[in-house]
Amino acid sequence: MSYETIQIDRRDKGVAWIIIDNPPANAISEKLMTDLEQAADELGADPSVRVIVITSAHEKTFVAGADLKAMIQSGSQYAGNEAGIVQQSVRMQQCFNRFATLPKPVIAAINGHALGGGCELALACDFRIMSKGKIGLTEVSLGLIPGAGGTQRMTRLLGRAKATELIFTSKRLEPEEALQIGLVNKVTTPEKLVEETTAFAEQLAEGAVKAMGLAKRSIHAAEGPVEDGFIIEAHSFAQTFKTGEPAVGLAAFFQKKKPQFLRSL
Repeated sequence: MSYETIQIDRRDKGVAWIIIDNPPANAISEKLMTDLEQAADELGADPSVRVIVITSAHEKTFVAGADLKAMIQSGSQYAGNEAGIVQQSVRMQQCFNRFATLPKPVIAAINGHALGGGCELALACDFRIMSKGKIGLTEVSLGLIPGAGGTQRMTRLLGRAKATELIFTSKRLEPEEALQIGLVNKVTTPEKLVEETTAFAEQLAEGAVKAMGLAKRSIHAAEGPVEDGFIIEAHSFAQTFKTGEPAVGLAAFFQKKKPQFLRSL
């Protein structure tokens, strides 16, 4: 496929990078969302791709969030049209949810500001590794609220009290502060971001990625009623035996060897 706002870089050991390049600030446009969805479909269906990394081609901004100029220009057409506004919010939610529900690990390599929608995209990933910039849900400072899943994902990640504080104050967190509260998983330097993200991605790629996808589904189910989560977990557990990974993992366990999931499947 050809893309206008992103680049796909398939690297060694089953890791593929989605590099967002939508100048000047990587604003979330309709074209970017379409490209991201197509990339999720393409890489999700490719068995040689085991882990996906999302990052930016620009040094200052990971993703800037919604295109505010376009929002102002289209504001008049949405005035009094709640259905149109809901549709736009749902559109962004569905785009980011493609990565949240993708049955493969997804890592956000945050190399610049991730504010508003940029933070929401990062929250939709399984892991967040950050090197510089600031991160946060800043919509309330504009008289808006997060509309691409941010209120839901941040609350589930950090708890109601902390999420409410960050959303109400529109606080922009430095990397170390984001790490301390669990908003990001790891902080590194700009010089080492690619190296350390690659090492972590390759470590995941060597593992039982199909089992990770099923575990991801079950983990998400923990956000709903516990009885439903138990059912989804049980079915996901059963489905692991169809992947071929248990045969590799259990055989290696009894042989006291490291399982070679990547080479054996």
